[in-house]
Amino acid sequence: MLDIRQILADPGAVQKALQNRRETLSLESVLSGEQELSALRKRWEALREQRNRLAEEIGRKKRNGEDVSARMEESRSVNTEIASLESELRKREEELQTQLLLLPNIPHDSVPVGSDERDNPEVHRRGSPRSFPYEPLPHWEIGARLGILDFDRAAILSGSRFSVLRGMGSRLERALSAYMLDQHTGTGKDRPSGKPYTEVSVPLLVRGEMLEGTGQFPKFREESFAVPEDSLFLIPTAEVPVTNLHRESILDEAELPIKYVSCTPCFRREAGAAGKDTRGLIRQHQFLKVELVWITRPETSYDDHEELTRDAEGILEGLGLPYRRISLCTGDIGFSSAKTYDLEVWMPAQGVYREISSCSNFESFQSRRAEIRYRPRDTKKPRSVHTLNGSGLAVGRTIAAILENFQEQDGSVTIPDVLVPYMGGVRRISPPGS
Repeated sequence: MLDIRQILADPGAVQKALQNRRETLSLESVLSGEQELSALRKRWEALREQRNRLAEEIGRKKRNGEDVSARMEESRSVNTEIASLESELRKREEELQTQLLLLPNIPHDSVPVGSDERDNPEVHRRGSPRSFPYEPLPHWEIGARLGILDFDRAAILSGSRFSVLRGMGSRLERALSAYMLDQHTGTGKDRPSGKPYTEVSVPLLVRGEMLEGTGQFPKFREESFAVPEDSLFLIPTAEVPVTNLHRESILDEAELPIKYVSCTPCFRREAGAAGKDTRGLIRQHQFLKVELVWITRPETSYDDHEELTRDAEGILEGLGLPYRRISLCTGDIGFSSAKTYDLEVWMPAQGVYREISSCSNFESFQSRRAEIRYRPRDTKKPRSVHTLNGSGLAVGRTIAAILENFQEQDGSVTIPDVLVPYMGGVRRISPPGS
């Protein structure tokens, strides 16, 4: 959530930032609402002062044996007006809060200005796409021929945009999850430098306030899977429960940064644009993802954002998958984000790079909503933390990338070396009967 003081200090700059985001919301209603609230607060404060003066006067008159009936009547009238005004204040504050919750974050100055994904500049790329002496198959065909991926059975169970992994497909999913978690927690041999992540297991069902805290609600409420009778929602990402672990908390600066990693199923009603990536594992209503979450100091958050992104890139490099990093422009950046890098993995069958991780710095946008603060060493006044997160990685999309990039002409798929110990020594998945 944006700080109302930031809006009031320079509404023109904030409105320009919204325009760069291709956002049509106007700040006029927010500004007028704040002006009305300010006038109401001043009136409320004046009435409270009047009530205090009356109380003193009534007490003095009583001590002197004077008649206080007129002042008592005036005091009752003031109290009635104060009660009415407080009710109106609560209503107006809730209305302003709702308006503020619908405003997206302000992009950082380093975010390129652009209209859509076509304006996202490439930062760098790693690895060279493999040259195939034959036409590479898409991962859904490879998985079906290997007998490890079944969309037809999943459709019978749950409808479209679901999948069933079986046999070595399930083993590969488990191996990838374990490999990613080991790397991020510092137990893998190629672990990243710096403070390791703390692994957490979290609920998959959360209250609506948790989704409001991370920015999914109220704007994207209709895109969530809900359990109405319990007022709970399936998580769209582990970011939601993990970030809210420190909801309504004041942390000590010495604790920061706090780094979490969590592997959870994720559930999303909206699974991409109609007609786009409708086949395969790229866009599913349910998918497994390893999520990285940082809670950190404002002064270091952009250096931390770079480190978090490198941690996600380290998984791709360990697996030997060609990828590139792009910086999302103002017209393509997510609602809550101040800056986002997307990591895109090469998919040979389509001849394109596809998103496999999105790494974002939210600055204080989420922490204001969730009331997560820290107490700096040099002052007693708490400040809002900055929050970051990124996929490290989306497991289903990683399976798709492995199947396509390491397919062989005989129909088999070679397992990346780093996964062989997690696969029980299996180095190749071959078609049944081969």
